[in-house]
Amino acid sequence: MIEHLDGAVIPTGFDVPVEPLRRAAHYTGEPGCIAEARAFAALFLDQLRTEWCAAVGDRDDGAVLLVVSELVTNADRHSDGPYILELEGTDASVTVSVYDSSATLPRRFPRDPQRIGKHGLEIVHALAERITVERVPVGKCVRAVMRIGNDA
Repeated sequence: MIEHLDGAVIPTGFDVPVEPLRRAAHYTGEPGCIAEARAFAALFLDQLRTEWCAAVGDRDDGAVLLVVSELVTNADRHSDGPYILELEGTDASVTVSVYDSSATLPRRFPRDPQRIGKHGLEIVHALAERITVERVPVGKCVRAVMRIGNDA
């Protein structure tokens, strides 16, 4: 915290950001967008470590990148236009939001180890603490909230 005393700035301890770290990227759906989204998320996690001193472990890295991959892949495959990846994080959680132009809500299929494909939302549900889907004026937003900093 920093106190202001008659115009002087006096550091009083470790300064912790007040607002979550937020970043967003726009993708057109061209080949390579999913890899770009993963790279964007990896950079975001590095910034979260630096700016929030977040203890993002290897498991957290892998889980967040997998959720980004699954949600962006779904937007890429099932929408007819560009999509937006929005990331928000603190030292305790990361929220992955993907906005796309399709108004069709995603379906979570029943668990079936024999099924080939269509496991993306099942994977996201296994990794995220909370998932919400909402219609927005241009389509929908799928949002996954993940806890971080609990690597053993």
